[in-house]
Amino acid sequence: MFYIKIADIKVRVDNKYKYVYNLCRDYMIDECEPDIIASATVEDIECEKIASCDIKASDAYAEGVCIYRNICKQLPQKFDAYLFHSALIEYEGRGYAFSAKSGTGKSTHIALWQKEFGEDVHVINGDKPILRYTNGEIMAYGTPWCGKENISTNASVPLRAICFIERDEKNSIVRISASDAISRIFHQILTPRDMETLDSLFPLLDLTLRTIPCYLLRCNMDPEAARVAYNGMK
Repeated sequence: MFYIKIADIKVRVDNKYKYVYNLCRDYMIDECEPDIIASATVEDIECEKIASCDIKASDAYAEGVCIYRNICKQLPQKFDAYLFHSALIEYEGRGYAFSAKSGTGKSTHIALWQKEFGEDVHVINGDKPILRYTNGEIMAYGTPWCGKENISTNASVPLRAICFIERDEKNSIVRISASDAISRIFHQILTPRDMETLDSLFPLLDLTLRTIPCYLLRCNMDPEAARVAYNGMK
């Protein structure tokens, strides 16, 4: 058992394996009264291993996945927050979240930002940040769960744009409507199975799309793609 803080939420993690303990080191806090208690049963772990058979997940890895899922299921209803599958960077004090189908190249694209704009680009999370409505704005937070590249920073940033990426030979960016964005964002969130939590998530998604501009970036792997994205969103 140990304690972490993510998205300004205090979590007690009841773990069986040391993998998740090591994963969360940068987010650990002293023992406290938690806002959330997260754990994974033996049944949860076995189900996750079956679902992840293509990567041959260990018990320890599967427990880590289940614990984060357990945390994220509690976010919408209690904390006006949700997991958004994306790569999150901070540049010039602004947060940019890049989302795409698996294998499209989110990590590749944010690496282009680092190549184009240098050390002023900070990667907050490479894969699974949390978005939270707090103090009148949408904030984006790093988490220990950050994808196979393991890129994470225990930090937060005001979210200023969401960018959906598609591969193309040429680089172009357009702003898209909320109705177009909602169909895309639904593929990148953890959808609750119970109606009560789902009813809490829908207003958060609506709020996000009403306050955060969304874009579609069609791009190649040239550094110019980062410049096109930046100029289109800034």
